[in-house]
Amino acid sequence: MPVTGPFQSFLEPGQIVEHPDHPEWGWGQVQSAVGERVTVNFQHQGKVLIDASRITLKLVPRSR
Repeated sequence: MPVTGPFQSFLEPGQIVEHPDHPEWGWGQVQSAVGERVTVNFQHQGKVLIDASRITLKLVPRSR
């Protein structure tokens, strides 16, 4: 079995995301992403700490 390093989220501060299990929270802006810990400030829920190794946040493309 290959050895892998620690989980690292692909998300970066400033990106806009949605929580797949809570669409009622609206979109959220990533505040910080350190390892699997991602802090997101959602429109209708406020600041939430997400374990990105367990929840895959949906990236919302920025409109041009």
